Amino acid sequence: MPDTAPPPAPAEHRFPCDQCGADLRFAPAQGRLVCDHCGHAEPIDDPGPWAGGLAELDFRAGLETALPDTEMEEVRRLKCPNCGAEFEMAADRHATECPFCATPVVTDTGAQRRIKPQGVLPFALEERDAHTAMTDWLGRLWFAPNGLKDYARKGRRMDGIYVPYWTYDAATHSRYSGARGTVYHETRTVMRDGKPQRVQVQKVRWAPVSGRVARAFDDILVLATTSLPKRYTDALQPWDLSELDPYRPEYLAGFRAEGYTVGLDEGFAEARAIMDRAIRRDVKFDIGGDRQRIDRLQTQVSDVTFKHVLLPVWLAAYKYRGRTYRFVVNGRTGRVQGERPWSAWKIALAVILGLLLAAAVGYLAALGQQEGALAIEWQ
Repeated sequence: MPDTAPPPAPAEHRFPCDQCGADLRFAPAQGRLVCDHCGHAEPIDDPGPWAGGLAELDFRAGLETALPDTEMEEVRRLKCPNCGAEFEMAADRHATECPFCATPVVTDTGAQRRIKPQGVLPFALEERDAHTAMTDWLGRLWFAPNGLKDYARKGRRMDGIYVPYWTYDAATHSRYSGARGTVYHETRTVMRDGKPQRVQVQKVRWAPVSGRVARAFDDILVLATTSLPKRYTDALQPWDLSELDPYRPEYLAGFRAEGYTVGLDEGFAEARAIMDRAIRRDVKFDIGGDRQRIDRLQTQVSDVTFKHVLLPVWLAAYKYRGRTYRFVVNGRTGRVQGERPWSAWKIALAVILGLLLAAAVGYLAALGQQEGALAIEWQ
C-alpha cells in the first residue's frame, strides 16, 4: 500500500521562556537565548565535538533528490509577490511586510520539503549596531537626499535575516595547449621630420606549449537567492566561514530565515564559472613567459560536494517618495552596502558652485596677466 501518512508539520523556531512563557530570542552580543519580557537567559546547548568541520553532501544525490531524510526538512514560507523572496514566518502569523522590498505580503506557499541547512554563521552584531553602521554609511554619501537620511535616523526597525548560500567543493584536473610569448625589441630606422631616427620596436616571439594543472576547490560561496542584488551581497564579503557552526534552530530564534530560490544546479553553474576563472589563472602561471595564449583547455571535475549554509544580514528597506531603497549590513563585520540615492538639488548646487569657482579662478588668472602686462609697460 502506498504511504498516505501526512508530511510532518513544519518545525517552528520558537523557544518559550521557562520563567514567563514568552518567546526567547538569540542575542548576538551574549551568544545566548534571552527573554525580553522578564530578562531570563538560557545558554545554547553545546552540540559536542564535530571534528573535521561541517559534513559535505554529495552533489549528485542532491540533484536527484536522493539525500537522506535527516538532511531534509519541512518549512512554511511566505513568498513576496513583488521581488519573489521566500522567507519563513511563524505559524500564528498570516500577513507581514517583505523585509527585502517593503511590500505587504499575504501569499502563503504552504509547507515545502527543502534541503536543510548544514551550517549557520550566527549574528554577532545587535540591531542597534547595524543601524548605527547604516546611518554612518548614509552620512558619508555625497549628494544623498537629507530626507532619506532623516528617515533612516528615525530608528525604524531593521530585519535580521539569515540569507541562504550554497558552498561547493570540487577537484579539477585540466589539460591545456597554447603558446608562451617572450617579449624582445628590434632596432629600426624611421623618418621623422625628414630625418632618420633609430627606435626600439617591441615584438613577441611565440613558442607552443602544453601541460596539465590541478586544483582542489574548497567552499566556493554562491548566493542562493535572487531577492537581493548580487552586487550588494558580494560586496559584504569576506565571510569568516571557518566560524560556521552546525545548524541549530536556536540561532534563528527572533530572526527570519530566507529560503533558497536558486537551485542547487543553478548555483553550481555559477560556482563552475568561478572555478574556470581560477583555472585559467593557473594555466597562465604554468605557461610562464611574458605573454600567454590559451588555445585549448579541457577540465575534468570530480568529487563535487556541497553545503547549504545561512549567513547573517541586517536589512533595511525604506520607501521614500515612492521609491524603495535597500541597505544590507554584514551581521558579523558591520560592512554596509546599499542602493545609491541621489539628491537632484545637491547635484545642481555642486555644479553651480563648481562653475562659480571656475569663473573666479579664470578671473584671477586674467587679472594676474593684466597686471603683468602693465608692469612690462612701466618698465
